[in-house]
Amino acid sequence: MNRPYKMIRKSDMAKSKTKSLPQFDSLDDLVEYFDSNDLGDYWDQMPEMHFDINVRKRRHLVTIDEELVVKLAEIAKSKNVSSEKLINSWLREKVFGRN
Repeated sequence: MNRPYKMIRKSDMAKSKTKSLPQFDSLDDLVEYFDSNDLGDYWDQMPEMHFDINVRKRRHLVTIDEELVVKLAEIAKSKNVSSEKLINSWLREKVFGRN
């Protein structure tokens, strides 16, 4: 019987998960390697990292009436800007009195 797939034993699967992480001469070599290899095969060998993230830009979602959205989209398109940029610009003008 000719099978279109290869049977893999559990012991073979365990071996495949214990690959040694190769050494790389450059970051480009590392990136190229993991473009075609699964990082999950090496996860247990990865060093633990700690770092701080300082997220400065936040987004706030607000609801806008449908008729306003349609009109805003028309105006933004006529000015060749996104609706988001148009709305932020108008809010800055209204709140801070500037462009």
